Amino acid sequence: MRLRVVMDLEGAPVSWSMGMDEAMLELRLQDRIPDTLRLYVIKPSAVTIGYFQKVEESVDLGYASSRGIDVTRRISGGGSVYHDASGEVTYGIVLPARGVFSDVRESYEAICRGLVESLRILGVDAAFAPVNDIVVNGRKISGSAQARRKGFLLQHGTMMYATDLDEASRVLRAPQAKLQAKGVRSIRERVVTLREALQRDIDKRDVAEAMVKGFAKALGAEVFLDEYREDELKLAEELSLKYRSSEWVFKR
Repeated sequence: MRLRVVMDLEGAPVSWSMGMDEAMLELRLQDRIPDTLRLYVIKPSAVTIGYFQKVEESVDLGYASSRGIDVTRRISGGGSVYHDASGEVTYGIVLPARGVFSDVRESYEAICRGLVESLRILGVDAAFAPVNDIVVNGRKISGSAQARRKGFLLQHGTMMYATDLDEASRVLRAPQAKLQAKGVRSIRERVVTLREALQRDIDKRDVAEAMVKGFAKALGAEVFLDEYREDELKLAEELSLKYRSSEWVFKR
């Protein structure tokens, strides 16, 4: 496998970021771009909720508004996520849903192995926790979600290297039943950052570079660095309008 890598660590608003992820999926299925891994930062900090979630049940909208935290809905499933502009590298990967990637569970494990390898490179012993989490000593350090379209998949997710977990706890509304099932009482107990695991500060570029190496190893891929293409930039801009619209955000 040859895997194109785009590194965009300066940061862009969540509406544009989600627009680019969807643009990549659409252009990949049209065979206008190759298999691609994108590493990016959402800036300013924001919340994304899963496609099937209800906004009011997933986010404290009053708190988000008071803090200038944008909220949008993803095309992928899963739960609500706080994306810290100063503490998270987000990834998105688009691939054909063939072979191991045709099965949802197996594809999560295969792709998430890239995150496990990345963390090992950085000095952290991590493990895949089905269906879509990476844990360190039982605490979540990364979560992922998928969308599938016409035989292709987009998987995107988090790498929390220095996320403000107290802020995440204030803006997200985690269902108590889900927390209890994990044997914890709060988001803060459930989640850990790379900085906490390493007990030292770490730079986002070091994290991103380890992620490139980790995905290359896990997928057996030959990687090459690239920039955004005109098709992607144009479509991402068009799609970002959807992710800013109340109709989309509050559709459930």
